[in-house]
Amino acid sequence: MFGLMALLTAALAPTAGLVAAQVWHRREARGRFLIMAAVSSVPIAFFLFFGVLFPECPDGYHC
Repeated sequence: MFGLMALLTAALAPTAGLVAAQVWHRREARGRFLIMAAVSSVPIAFFLFFGVLFPECPDGYHC
């Protein structure tokens, strides 16, 4: 549960900052939040690929 919450908040902070920068027309902040979102998406992509899409099969099972 804590891992999923960490992934959710890792995606929530850059998204909220990007929306705020877009609303208040802050071009410099928008670029920083885009970089922050790209960096935060790496652990989420690893979790989705290795945890959900490519799980390790138990011995004796064919995947």
